[in-house]
Amino acid sequence: MNFQQLRIIRETVRRKFNLTEVANALHTSQSGVSKHIKDLEDELGIELFVRRGKRLLGLTEPGKELVGIVQRMLLDARNIKQLAEQFASADLGELTVATTHTQARYALPQVVVKFKQEFPKVRLVLHQASPKEIVTMLLEGSADIGVATEALEENPDVTSFPYYSWDHAVIVPAGHELEKVDPLTLEAIAEWPIITYDPGFTGRSRIDQAFAKAAIVPDIIMTALDADVIKTYVEAGLGIGIIASVAYDPKRDTGLKLLSAKGLFARNTSRIAVRHGRYLRGYAYRFIELCSADLTESVVRSRIAPKADDDVTD
Repeated sequence: MNFQQLRIIRETVRRKFNLTEVANALHTSQSGVSKHIKDLEDELGIELFVRRGKRLLGLTEPGKELVGIVQRMLLDARNIKQLAEQFASADLGELTVATTHTQARYALPQVVVKFKQEFPKVRLVLHQASPKEIVTMLLEGSADIGVATEALEENPDVTSFPYYSWDHAVIVPAGHELEKVDPLTLEAIAEWPIITYDPGFTGRSRIDQAFAKAAIVPDIIMTALDADVIKTYVEAGLGIGIIASVAYDPKRDTGLKLLSAKGLFARNTSRIAVRHGRYLRGYAYRFIELCSADLTESVVRSRIAPKADDDVTD
């Protein structure tokens, strides 16, 4: 058994059993991939994949068990490398933060500025993705830290921490009739065409739940992945918008008015997440602490460290 075989097993599952894509991803040949799989099966004495001819269709029961072990082994191998790099060069390296547009645009700028001041030699990569993509990146190891509102609590292999709470608000073109409505109600909002977030982004589920609970069917004419797009089309007069209140900047959004919708929609909590059992460099812990002073290195370590019953025993 060798690490290349383990990487091939993991990549085969990632690539939905397409060995051509596996070979391309690992810079090897398809025949080489097939041979590594067969050699490992022969060594273990079990079949790992369900086959139809030469095609792989899925995992056998022992294959499903093995994939979890493979992922842990590769994670630990990466952890060993990270450990060595931490002690060899504590202030050098790379930190990848996977986050949504809203977090990158409105929540993280000051954190990033402070982090770069403290660690000028660390290459910081902000990768914008959907919440589900962020979870995948954490699990695959292509991201060290994830920041989002949705999805981070849904996977048991991801440990998440509260970052900050926020509310939705309504934006309208300056001079709009809704500015005169006080207090603002869901019924009043629903009288207008609405532009808001795409399902799965920035608390959209809270918006849908509020209207559903009130038995109101809103006229959502357009959705977008980020607030900047929503604001653009609201300002163009296509409708009113429902956005995260933090996404409104009175200095920049001079053609728009922000209307408080506090109490109409449930509050949202953005979260910071890491892969359970992952070894983080010291500067990664510092990034998290810059986001929230309560999330010290000791607090985060205690939550993400592998527990005794996580160990594989004979």
